[in-house]
Amino acid sequence: MQKFQVTFLPDNLTVSVDKDKTILSAAISAGIYINSTCGGDGICGKCRVVVNKGEVTSQPNGIITALDKKANIYLACLTSIQSDLEVIIPESSRLNFDKLTPGELEERLSGLYSKAEDIWTQDEKIGEKVFKHSPFVTKIYLDLPKPTLEDNLSDLERLYRALRRFEAFPVIQTGLFNIRQLGQLLRDYEWKVTVTLGKRNNTVEIVLIEPKDTTGNNFGLSFDIGTTTISGQLINLNSNKILGTKAAYNQQAAFGGDVITRIVHAAKPDGLKHLHNAVSDTMNQIIRELVLEHNVDLNDVNCMVCSGNTTMIHLLLNMDPAHIRREPYVATANFLPVLRAAEADININSRGLLYCVPGVSSYVGGDTTSGVLSSGIYQKDQPCILIDIGTNGEIVLGNKEFLVACAASAGPAFEGSGVTSGMRASSGAIQKISINKGDFNVKYSTIGDKKPCGICGSGYIDLLSEMLDAGIIDKSGKIKAECSRIRQSDSGLEFVICFGNKTESGRDIVINEADIENLKRSKGAIYSAASILVKHLGLDFTCIHKFYIAGGFGTYLDIDKAIKIGLLPDMERSKFVFIGNSSLAGSRQVLLSAQAMSLADKLASKITYFELSVDPAYMEEYSQALFFPHTDLAKFPTVKFNG
Repeated sequence: MQKFQVTFLPDNLTVSVDKDKTILSAAISAGIYINSTCGGDGICGKCRVVVNKGEVTSQPNGIITALDKKANIYLACLTSIQSDLEVIIPESSRLNFDKLTPGELEERLSGLYSKAEDIWTQDEKIGEKVFKHSPFVTKIYLDLPKPTLEDNLSDLERLYRALRRFEAFPVIQTGLFNIRQLGQLLRDYEWKVTVTLGKRNNTVEIVLIEPKDTTGNNFGLSFDIGTTTISGQLINLNSNKILGTKAAYNQQAAFGGDVITRIVHAAKPDGLKHLHNAVSDTMNQIIRELVLEHNVDLNDVNCMVCSGNTTMIHLLLNMDPAHIRREPYVATANFLPVLRAAEADININSRGLLYCVPGVSSYVGGDTTSGVLSSGIYQKDQPCILIDIGTNGEIVLGNKEFLVACAASAGPAFEGSGVTSGMRASSGAIQKISINKGDFNVKYSTIGDKKPCGICGSGYIDLLSEMLDAGIIDKSGKIKAECSRIRQSDSGLEFVICFGNKTESGRDIVINEADIENLKRSKGAIYSAASILVKHLGLDFTCIHKFYIAGGFGTYLDIDKAIKIGLLPDMERSKFVFIGNSSLAGSRQVLLSAQAMSLADKLASKITYFELSVDPAYMEEYSQALFFPHTDLAKFPTVKFNG
């Protein structure tokens, strides 16, 4: 196969690739991440590059205009290499995986706990359960009696006997690695050793045996592996103190913005390897920064607990996720045994343990189980709803008597994909919008107060609500007003939020009728899923005691505006509670308590998965929700429009 040299600017990186490979795949080979939320299908239009030198062939598409072609602008995913190339990747087309700014970090990690160091006190508004301190991994210092002719137990039995004097462990096991070194280690250090114990299902494992007293050095990690963002915390297992928190963008975004595109990529040659390496590399980066900043020896990080949706956990563990998206939609495993972190290529103590919070189904994963655990809805007397608004919006309805979950196929519109000017909630994303009802002048604020780059999910909710209120769009989402900001585009009429002379990329930030249709379908899927779930159990929204909104999405979410567009039900506003990153909070609870770990297993078994597609009423409810806020305005009695 003929090979060509591709040089990427301004990185000045050159990579050798086969003829007919796409520029996108060449960039990945060079370690450069180009924004491609559609996974290389040529739909999102985010991967624009400039071919400065060389020959290419490009598949026709409706995104690249004649003016773009004159400027040698192409979509990297649809452009094949036919010679040596020099390619410029503009900043607006890059995926920046640098550390999140403090503001972005706070947005993603705001949650159930205050910033106080004692994380064991739950917010009384969320849950009452306080779990007994019994961390996933503990250390016990032993000063063993030396053997005699009268007390001639073997070294290993002597160790077991001493451990059982601390606690009546039913089953203790250890590996050959520890047994081989045990005899000499005990004698070299006068029978004074520290034993690291890990809980592995119904047994206790001796993970490590060290000389002298090292009980003060025992650390663990809790992780939320999100489709967009991965968050991790370093925790002192002895004191329950959070030493540090980090978050980074999931590098898998280079292979698609949602789980389905990533599952499709996993089926390609080396695709699963790419995706596994991306998530493990992101986690290792977070771990590396945490231990360095807090002066912790990596060998003293003995365990970690991870929460994530079912696909993310499959990719972390290098398991084929193909059957998750194929009928009958079965995961390889929802309940996984305790593993060695090294088996997932995670860099902690070489014998350190990894536990993944169990999931419920292919589309309701361990992040939802963690959310149920940390929100405390499983112990409420009255029905409550927990919702995580995202590409695959998970919804749980229940109380201490029952828990039922469903997944709304909302699509990635509120994650910034599939809409013209959409982006994830990062620096430069427009998050708040207001529109003057007289002249349609737009005011906005961005994350980090940066020059606007695009619009994130909460910004779109603001925008739709404001456009409705100003009379720019009607209840079907059609643009009906006339002004200098409204013009014709290939995707119908569009409204300009910010003109190019004020944006980071120099391109106008707009919303068109096709974008509004995508957003309408997303909000309709989420609302109708919650509505059908409530009806399925013979209830209505007036019966709901609390409506918990999880995830960073809620940080900037305006409840009134979310109700106005029909994303959330029209309920008493005091019933809505933002609980932040409930997935991370739940994984932290599991890390610090065997009681919480056991409960997580029980909750995952208790939650009943409800498949929306089998309910004939779902499509009817969904169709009715494809208006702002709904075709049945009696369901939204407090919603008023000025336009």
